[in-house]
Amino acid sequence: MTEETRRFFNRRRVLGALAALPLLSLSRPALAEETLGFEELYKSFGVLGLEFSDKVKRLNGQDVTVKGFMAPPLKAEANFFVLTEIPMSLCPFCSSDADWPDNIVVVYLARKQTFVQFNAPIEAQGVLEYGSWIDPETGFVSQLRLREAAFNTV
Repeated sequence: MTEETRRFFNRRRVLGALAALPLLSLSRPALAEETLGFEELYKSFGVLGLEFSDKVKRLNGQDVTVKGFMAPPLKAEANFFVLTEIPMSLCPFCSSDADWPDNIVVVYLARKQTFVQFNAPIEAQGVLEYGSWIDPETGFVSQLRLREAAFNTV
C-alpha cells in the first residue's frame, strides 16, 4: 500500500468516526440542564393542600431531570409510569388528586421503553408540567408530570 493510500484510509476512518458522533447521542438522551429533586416540588401544605414550589413554577414547560424510582406500571404496554422518591412495589397513583402523594411525578414517555425493576434508580428527563390534569385515555389524575420524556438507569 502506498503512502497516499494509507493517508486516504486514515482520513476516511477519521471522517467516518466524526460523522458517527451525533448518532451516539441517540443511544442515551442528554440530561436536561435543570434538575429537580423531590424535596423541591412543593413549598407548603396550605389551606387548599399542596402548593407547588417557586422552582416548579419557574421550570414549567422546560426540560428537567428528576432522579427516583419507577413504580410498577399498571400494564406492560403503558406509555407512562410513576416516578417515586423511594422504591414502591405497588402503584401509588390510582386515586384522586385530593389524595395525590407529594413524592411522585407521572412520566409520559416520548417513545416506548422497557420498564425496569421498582428498586432500580433512574433519571427521567422531560418537559415539566404542573396542575391537575386528567389523562383522557386512562382517566388517571395527576398534579405533576414530565411529558415527551425518556429515562435511563443510574
